[in-house]
Amino acid sequence: MLRRTKIVATLGPATDSPETLAGIIAAGVDVTRLNFSHGSAEEHMTRARQVREQAQSQGRFVALLADLQGPKLRIARFAENKVSLVPGQTFVLDAAMDKEAGTTDSVGIDYEELINDVAPGDILVLDDGRIEMEVTSVNDHSITSRVLIGGPLSNNKGLNKRGGGLSADALTEKDKQDIVTAAKLGADYVAVSFVRTAEDMHIARRLLREAGSEAGLVAKIERAELAHDTEALDAVITASDAVMVARGDLAVEIGDAELVAVQKHIISRARVLNRAVITATQMMESMITSPMPTRAEVSDVANAVMDYTDAVMLSAETAVGDYPKEAVESMVRICLGAERHPSMHQSKHRIHEAMVRVDEAIALSAMYAANHLEGVAAIACLTETGSTPRLMSRIKSSLPIFAYSCHHATQHKVALFRGVQTVPFDSSELAADQVNALAVEKLQALGIVKDGDLVILTKGDYANAQGGTNSMKVVRVGSDIR
Repeated sequence: MLRRTKIVATLGPATDSPETLAGIIAAGVDVTRLNFSHGSAEEHMTRARQVREQAQSQGRFVALLADLQGPKLRIARFAENKVSLVPGQTFVLDAAMDKEAGTTDSVGIDYEELINDVAPGDILVLDDGRIEMEVTSVNDHSITSRVLIGGPLSNNKGLNKRGGGLSADALTEKDKQDIVTAAKLGADYVAVSFVRTAEDMHIARRLLREAGSEAGLVAKIERAELAHDTEALDAVITASDAVMVARGDLAVEIGDAELVAVQKHIISRARVLNRAVITATQMMESMITSPMPTRAEVSDVANAVMDYTDAVMLSAETAVGDYPKEAVESMVRICLGAERHPSMHQSKHRIHEAMVRVDEAIALSAMYAANHLEGVAAIACLTETGSTPRLMSRIKSSLPIFAYSCHHATQHKVALFRGVQTVPFDSSELAADQVNALAVEKLQALGIVKDGDLVILTKGDYANAQGGTNSMKVVRVGSDIR
């Protein structure tokens, strides 16, 4: 059984050895994430090169995702590196104090505009939700709060406002420099953190194109404003090539109780709007130090798969964990188990909706035929940009979709799409009546189909024409195929 759900693995010190990197790719990683919140440009360039080399040596197409840091709001540093806060105590965030001199009573902040974004009664959340405090007063340079949930607090921990409303721009100066780095290392996707509006994505796309890259853009959904405004969320999704349910900061802003429903909503909207979606953060957190996931983590991954996410993501589990290969293998096993459920093979996606694009009509018609016509073993899609297999991958199915393309950028980009596999194929030098037969022969050589099976083929009338898919054909393996 071919796995349909894709796996994103974050690279880091734990995967820097050639053996470990080769191991996680062989285990089933489809996309590797370069986390620009950590490491230098040189480190990211080296890791990207190593991924390409290892993937090529294994005959795999593994995409590169460059994840921008964004305006991560943080407290400054403590004189003693760490303090312990007690519920009920007063604690001050002071933009005017020495950034290295924090105490148990106060600490500096790196984002001074925070003072203009909060008011008495607001809840501030630090260190990914471990510390909570209520704002009691605000003056020109400081915010005074009462600690609600205490505990240890160390240097440079993240800071959020429950309910959102922070004014920080999505793209920092560092992000703009990192976009240039992402272009240089040949990233297939670039993720933008803390997106507020569709305009953030338009700006990122312009900067990416100016840097000479045609990479796809991933909007990380982690602000409360998007979680609670479907119109704004849809605009961001439409402006992107994919979205990521970034559950860490998102949960901090909206609260844990809302997270599951919001995750399902984002995945659903992405599918309706024909965009890929990644579910991320703490999916198998215990495997940083354990060779086996917890039952709760198994359920979490399986539920995301059954919500029809395109990909599930590993973060610290592979970047700094003790068991990176085992984490990937566990995720593969869970995905395959969830995909066996009958509900994964039945789709009513957009069944009653009209459409205006010919390639979309062909893509959805092909999937409807594949799901309802007995004997179909595979879908072969000749594609220039990967758009048609992306549209196909929105439909629930147990059948594999094979994207035939001669373009390296397309071959890597479709690595993110659910249920889509790459087949290198150049039809430009072939006679028109040879293309279908050779496409089917590729599937036979891979052991995907056998004599008597049906294959659904989609393509355009003209080779090397973008957006030109306008035909679908059902052929029987072993017959005279033209």
